[in-house]
Amino acid sequence: MKTFSLTGGARIGRANATYPFVNLYVDENTLKINASLVGNLIFQPQDIISIKPYSSVPFIGKGIKILHRVENYNQHVVFWTMTDPEFVISEIKKTGFLEKTNFPSTEKDLTIVQQQKQGGFPLKPFVKIIFTIIWYPLFLYDFIPFFWGNKEGKPFGTGVCTALGLLFTTALFTLISGDFRKLILKEGRTLEDIKKSAIFILLISGIMFTAFLTFALS
Repeated sequence: MKTFSLTGGARIGRANATYPFVNLYVDENTLKINASLVGNLIFQPQDIISIKPYSSVPFIGKGIKILHRVENYNQHVVFWTMTDPEFVISEIKKTGFLEKTNFPSTEKDLTIVQQQKQGGFPLKPFVKIIFTIIWYPLFLYDFIPFFWGNKEGKPFGTGVCTALGLLFTTALFTLISGDFRKLILKEGRTLEDIKKSAIFILLISGIMFTAFLTFALS
C-alpha cells in the first residue's frame, strides 16, 4: 500500500496551527490531519468532495483545501505546506485515495465514523469548562486589582504563577500518565494526537512560570 505523509501547518475553522505542529497522512483508505489541540481529523474517500490548491496570501500562505461531507467537522479545512500544492495533490492521487471517493457510503469504516461523530477537538468537553472556570480567574486575580488602581502590588503574582503551574502540571501528566490521558482524551484518541502541543505547552509554561515567579518574588 502506497502512503504519503508531510509535515506542515493547518487552519481548521478560525484556529490555526503553524509548522511543524501538523502532520498529514494519506493511504488508499484514509486521510488524516493531526493538528494536535487544534484538531484531529480523519476522512475516508467517500467523505471527500474535492481537494484543491489554496492560497490565502500570494506566495506566502499556500496549501490544499479539503472540501468534505463530515457534519461534525468544521467546513473550512486547509493544510498549509511549503511544498507545491499541486505536488501534494499528485502524491495523494498516487495513494489511490481519490479513486475511491465515489464508493458507496455504506462501505465506511464504523470506527472512523464514530470518531468523526466526536468532532475534531481531541479533549473531552469538560476539560475546556474546567480551564475556563479555574484558569482565567487565576489571571484576573492578579490583573483586576492592578488595573483598578492598586499600583502598590505587581501585575504578576500568585494568580498568574498558579495558572502557569496548573498548565505545566496538566501538560506533564498528559505526557507521562496513561490514566490521566484516559481521563481527558476522547475515546479512541492517543498521546500521538496531542503530543506536539503538550510538549510545547510544557516548555513554554515552564519558562514563563520560572520568569513570573522570579519577578513576583523580587
